[in-house]
Amino acid sequence: MDLKITFLGTGTSQGVPMIACPCRVCTSVNPRDNRLRSSVFIETENKKILIDAGPDFRYQMLRAEIKKLDAILLTHEHRDHIAGLDDVRGFNYFQEKPVELYAENRVIKEVENVFSYAFGEDKYPGAPDINLNPIENGEFLIGSLSVIPIRVSHYQLPIFGYRIGPFAYITDANGIDHTELEKLRNLDTLVLNALRPQPHISHFNLREALQVIAQVRPKRAYLTHVGHQMGLFEEIQPTLPSGVSLAWDGLVIHIH
Repeated sequence: MDLKITFLGTGTSQGVPMIACPCRVCTSVNPRDNRLRSSVFIETENKKILIDAGPDFRYQMLRAEIKKLDAILLTHEHRDHIAGLDDVRGFNYFQEKPVELYAENRVIKEVENVFSYAFGEDKYPGAPDINLNPIENGEFLIGSLSVIPIRVSHYQLPIFGYRIGPFAYITDANGIDHTELEKLRNLDTLVLNALRPQPHISHFNLREALQVIAQVRPKRAYLTHVGHQMGLFEEIQPTLPSGVSLAWDGLVIHIH
């Protein structure tokens, strides 16, 4: 399976730079220290799939010059992962059809609540057109493409990561049990959240993320959902193990 992965955003819920922060990272002129909210775009021969549509969705689509979108996978319902859904309207207009959205029932209910004007009997004219597809913790298909959810913990909230072929994407996690770790064997590429060096109540810190990577042993790994507390890219990157890198906005990787 050939995959093209574009990192649309690699930052935390507040992005980097963070509003009003004068730290070295938030004032850095290195573009690899500037991070929009976390999201990736996955392209196969037949499908173009987005994981998460946060507040930066519109700008991310424009910046990456994305013209086609078949489906959106949501990891969970926090606003930094769903707030941009209204802007699927451009794809609705030019593709002349709804965008397919896949998420577990709890997340779908929150999407219906937040974007109530897009659902229901009296749908607002011009509202986003989204088909809601409930999923569970089991393999499902987008067309003929197999997607495997990975159940992880985000503090006390159960959320999903996703595996597509030899690629897996997990964000906002601070725990993965043994059964779910087995779904991450024999990966080419793992993308995993690593917020900062210090411990955090609901996200892996750098040490914890590296421990997970060492357990599942992908060929390569990228760290995402990175906060300004992580430090400067040029200082942190040389300290990481071989095959592990901080991801950055605009990074494109290919898997063959």
